[in-house]
Amino acid sequence: MKRSILWALCLSVVSAFAGSYDISEFEAKESGSPDEYITAEFGGELKVAPADEVESLQNGRLVVRQKFEDPFDADATTYQLYQGGAGDLSSMTAMTAEGVDYSKLVTAKVYARRGMDSNKDVEKVYFDGKSVFAPGLSSAVVFIDGEPVTLKGDAAEEPVAAATASSSNDDEYCDDDDEDCEDEDLSKYKTSAPVANSDADDRDYAASEAADVGDRFGIADEVRFWSAVGLSALAAASIVLGITQHKKSNEAKDAYDTMDELYSGIMDMCGNDKGCQQAVLEKGVSGVWTVQNLKNRMDTNKKTQDSYATARNIWFGIAGASIAGAVVLFVW
Repeated sequence: MKRSILWALCLSVVSAFAGSYDISEFEAKESGSPDEYITAEFGGELKVAPADEVESLQNGRLVVRQKFEDPFDADATTYQLYQGGAGDLSSMTAMTAEGVDYSKLVTAKVYARRGMDSNKDVEKVYFDGKSVFAPGLSSAVVFIDGEPVTLKGDAAEEPVAAATASSSNDDEYCDDDDEDCEDEDLSKYKTSAPVANSDADDRDYAASEAADVGDRFGIADEVRFWSAVGLSALAAASIVLGITQHKKSNEAKDAYDTMDELYSGIMDMCGNDKGCQQAVLEKGVSGVWTVQNLKNRMDTNKKTQDSYATARNIWFGIAGASIAGAVVLFVW
């Protein structure tokens, strides 16, 4: 039973964080404005689109999911879907996720890379019923059922032509010793020989290094995210164990209080008669047990209570530290 409760709490914590990467409802009241990618058809504004109709859009139609943020209230962010005609999409990359239900992409927040804060999603995302578009992105990350999924774009391969000298140029070949060739434009002659270009090499190297740095930061962000999820699960487990120790501490306290009342009652019967009190402590009541036995059991219950209380405080302390660490990692 305890294990089931623990797993339920852990899963609820993880699902709660996963839910922050989804859009639960589209409730923004703002009007949709067209742009270069989506055109309006009536009155210069876009029409609100139901979420369940996005995956069945007709050709030439487009839906934009727009994010509206309140600069004075971070929790007041809203979203809405707007429909219109497809504009010029040539500057954006069509991204897809193999094996993912398209309807889930409509409600999944889109991120430029992994490890980003849940509120740092892309403000405008476009849907044509088949692919997902985001300005400036050729790939992106979404969370489907709490798991990160990469949206990939179909990058067209640029043709690489190998230039070779033509036979006609062979006829026009000019010897270096020929004075008539000194002022001739040699750029018209084609060659297949490699040409050293230190500037291009430097640019390629710098681009490669920049890509590596981005990968490193992406990995670091992902490590931080999953570390925060682990700390959240640890906090949930610690809370469960702390509650269990608290219950045990209360049981030991109740037993101690009951015996303490019995002890006080026996001592009250003797009043201020020290001889009576000593006799009860040493000889007992009815010769069966002594009040000293009662005192010993009370001491045992008190130690048990203190032990459970200490364990409770330790587990609650671990839970507090884990929650604080998780908050720091999520906000970082």
